[in-house]
Amino acid sequence: MRRENESNGAAPDAAARSLAPAVSRAMRVLDLLAQSPGEPVSLAEIARSLGAAKSSTSNVCTVLEESRMISRVANGYVLGRRTVELGGAYLTQFDQIKEFYRICAESPLLQRQLVQLAVLHDREVIYLARHEGRTPLRLTSGAGVGDHSPAALTSIGTALLATLDPAQVTELYDETAFPALTARSTRSLEQLHAKLALTRERGYAVDEGEVFPNVVGIAMAIPPRQSGDHAFGINISRIVPTDPPTLSREELDSVVETLRHAVSQLTNPMALGTDTHR
Repeated sequence: MRRENESNGAAPDAAARSLAPAVSRAMRVLDLLAQSPGEPVSLAEIARSLGAAKSSTSNVCTVLEESRMISRVANGYVLGRRTVELGGAYLTQFDQIKEFYRICAESPLLQRQLVQLAVLHDREVIYLARHEGRTPLRLTSGAGVGDHSPAALTSIGTALLATLDPAQVTELYDETAFPALTARSTRSLEQLHAKLALTRERGYAVDEGEVFPNVVGIAMAIPPRQSGDHAFGINISRIVPTDPPTLSREELDSVVETLRHAVSQLTNPMALGTDTHR
């Protein structure tokens, strides 16, 4: 194997040091394709990324294709439909996701909004559920189920980061970790700490044009029901055609009250029979 890699001009494959090299290599293939959504990745690119010979990489891809984990297209490979099935099975483990959709459907305010549920993963949020509502808001990138967004810029990420100790946030971030998506995006650790302090003080997070110029996001963290559970965040996103995009005090109060009620239902199963107002 080492001779194959060297003749291929690739670095030694780290998977070869794994207890189960073939499994490790297959996982790396899936990760690579997941990072290129909708864009086929050629066999040569996959082999180069793995630091493996094309022959052994082809064997891994063949097995993944036979199991429908990946699909071969004209220009390479993409994720297969089996990954969607597995992802759906994973999500059904979380009762709160089912409850999220029920709450959105029953709330007069939430049923009209774009509402999302997410978890924190390092410096990003991963969206687990999305209720489209009846408002004409369609976020075109980084906001669908399974997508990632920068936690420091989004309201839902800010709400989740605010649950961490400030020292944890400092350890997690550095000055190069802040993408500037708009002119209002948080750009430094100092700005982030100030925003998190305000979030902890008022109990909810706000994104006023940090990801999309005319979109306001309001979010809250959902405390875990028990030790070991995931901490979720819930947010409402709304287009506001002002500069800066800001909700009126009456609108903000209504959204915050509705989110608090949703959080109480998602945190406490005994509250599920109570009235979902607003």
